[in-house]
Amino acid sequence: MNPVTLVGGGQLGENDLKRALAVGNHVVAADGGADSVKRAGLVPSAVIGDFDSLSDETRATLSPDRLYHISEQDSTDFEKCLRNVDAPLILGVGFTGRRIDHHLANLNALVRYPHRRCILLDGTDIVFLAPPSIALDLPPGTPVSLFPLGIVEGMSEGLEWPISGLTFTPDGRVGTSNRATGPVSLHVTAPKMLLILPATAFEAAVDVLLQNAATWSATASTA
Repeated sequence: MNPVTLVGGGQLGENDLKRALAVGNHVVAADGGADSVKRAGLVPSAVIGDFDSLSDETRATLSPDRLYHISEQDSTDFEKCLRNVDAPLILGVGFTGRRIDHHLANLNALVRYPHRRCILLDGTDIVFLAPPSIALDLPPGTPVSLFPLGIVEGMSEGLEWPISGLTFTPDGRVGTSNRATGPVSLHVTAPKMLLILPATAFEAAVDVLLQNAATWSATASTA
């Protein structure tokens, strides 16, 4: 019932893991992310994936009851983790950078599993699926980017360029590089909008997502 830190095999900033662990000290690794966990001197509670990137050296140090091998190739390791990690909030590090296709697939997974609250963190930004409603206390001038992965509309307060009355689509209008004028509130019509904020907003976003009761159902993305 506590937040979980999920570690992937992608780019891992110097302080990313430390910041995530300050919130969720229960560590799960996605396949080769276990190597990063080992280098940090930690032992994951579970390693989930098809194990095509988990090193033999790291695997040999882990008890078999911590290894959850899922061989199917129709989903990414990140998706396999989202399907199998049940927590009030998942803090994902090591899921950005290095390979653009992996990065895009991870963003796609956030939308496909809307009932799993997950923040992806790197040294520059955080990204998470916007819940039905959210209020964030952001300093004026904070960059706020909204990127749709489907058709979605919304309402806003506290943005320099309000979104009310607009229809967002991946091949049409997107909302990059908006700015907060102060505290921001958002309401969106579907679990299709990614909210991208500076990494400095990580702790504030964590607090809000853990306290905010508004959430999407497991079937919302197909509704």
